[in-house]
Amino acid sequence: MQFLSTRGQTPVLGFSDAVATGLAPDGGLFLPETLPSFAGQLDRLAGLSYAELCFEFLRHFATDIPADTLRGIVAKSYTKFAHADIAPLVQLDERTYVLELFHGPTLAFKDFALQLLGNLYEHQCRVRKESINVLGATSGDTGSAAIHGLLGKPGTAIFILYPDGRTSPLQERQMACTGANNVFALCVDGTFDDAQAALKDVFGDQAFRTQHRLSAVNSINLARGLAQCVYYLSAWLRLPAAARANVEFVVPTGNFGNVLAGWMLQKMGVPIRGFKVATNQNDILYRLFTSGEYRLGDVAPSLAPSMDIQVASNFERFLYYSVGRDPARVREVMHTFKTTGAYRFENFDRDTFSASRCTDAQIPGIIERVYRQYGYVADPHTACGFQELSPDRVSVVLATASPAKFPETIIRAIGKEPTHPTLEALKARPLVKHPLKAEPAAIKRFIEKHAV
Repeated sequence: MQFLSTRGQTPVLGFSDAVATGLAPDGGLFLPETLPSFAGQLDRLAGLSYAELCFEFLRHFATDIPADTLRGIVAKSYTKFAHADIAPLVQLDERTYVLELFHGPTLAFKDFALQLLGNLYEHQCRVRKESINVLGATSGDTGSAAIHGLLGKPGTAIFILYPDGRTSPLQERQMACTGANNVFALCVDGTFDDAQAALKDVFGDQAFRTQHRLSAVNSINLARGLAQCVYYLSAWLRLPAAARANVEFVVPTGNFGNVLAGWMLQKMGVPIRGFKVATNQNDILYRLFTSGEYRLGDVAPSLAPSMDIQVASNFERFLYYSVGRDPARVREVMHTFKTTGAYRFENFDRDTFSASRCTDAQIPGIIERVYRQYGYVADPHTACGFQELSPDRVSVVLATASPAKFPETIIRAIGKEPTHPTLEALKARPLVKHPLKAEPAAIKRFIEKHAV
C-alpha cells in the first residue's frame, strides 16, 4: 500500500518511509491512498487476542514489512500492558461502557500507538543500518508514551517539547525522570500550540530534517492513527450484538487524533453508529461540531491538561475527506485558517458527530457523580466524556488515562487518593529537563548538539 500527503505535493511513499518521514515535506499529513474494507471479515476477527487483531489490521497497511516480522513487532508492542485484555471493556450499566486505555507502561492511551511506533523505529534502524532522531510535542501524555516507546533503544534519540508548568507534575516526571541517555525532555515557554508550531517549522527545514534524520512522533505520524483504530475494533467486536448497531464512542480529545482513528475505522466498513467529541473548556472542537466553524481561541490551563489545545493537528486528515479528497482545496482551507484563524464548513455530518464541553468547575462534580453512581474512578479527561451521554444510544466512553496521574483533582472530587506503583517510584527520582524558548532556532541548536 502507498501513502499520500493531504496537500498533494509530495510523492507517494510506502508504509515504512511514510512512518520514518512523519510530517510530509509539503506540510501535509500522510494517509492511505485507499482504505481497505473489513466489512466481510468481522466474524473472522472476533475472538482474536489483541495483538493478533492488531496484526490482522495492520498487515493491510504495512505491506512492505514481511508478515512474520510485522507479527513479531506487534506482539512485542503489547507485552508491557498490565491487563490481560490490553484494552478491557468495562460495563457500568445496560447502556454505558468504559473502554480502559490506560494499562500500558505510562498509564495513558498513547501507549497503544507509541509502543508500536518505538518498535517500528527500532526495526527500521536495524534494517537500514541508520540512526534516527525523533522529535515530538506534547500537552501531557504523548511525550511520556513516546519516550517509553524508545527508552534506551540503540540508534535513537528522542526530543520532546512540552509547555513548562502546563502538564501535571506526574506527567512531567514520566518524561524527565527516566535516566535514559537517549531521552531529552525540553520544557518550553508558552502553550502546547506554541511548541507544536515550532516543531512544524523545524520539520519545514528540509535540509536540517534530512541531515539529522528527523522523524515525527506526534499524532501526525500515520502509524499512530492506524494503531489506535485497533482498540475501537476490539471494543466493537466485544459488545453485545444488539449494542453494536447503535453504539456511540465518546472520545475525550484535544488534538482530534483519537476520534479520527475511530471515524476512519467506520469508513473501513465497521458499522459504528457515531462519535461524540468530548472537550474540556478549550473547546475549539466542540464549537466546530456544534456550529460548523473552526475558529482559534485562547488556551486556558485546565484540570484536563492533555486537551489544552486549540490547533488540532489531526484535523487536516478529516478535512481531506470532507472536501472530497481534493488536495488543492485542503491547501486553500489550511492557508485560510493559518492567515485568518477561522474556517466555516458549508456541510457537516452532524448525524455521525456530536460534541460536549466540560469546564473545570464541572469536572470534579462529574468524577464524584460517576464514583457515587458506579463506584468507578475516572480521571479528569475521561470525566469530560461522561458529560451529556446520549439517552438513545449505547455509549462507550474512552478512558484515556489512569486517575493516579491526577491525584489532586481526584482527592478534591471524592476524598480519596489514587496511586500507582510506577508513579510512586518516580517521586524519588531527579528531574532532568532542558528549558528552551519555543523557537525553531533554539530547538535546532539543541538537536544539533545531542542528535545521534
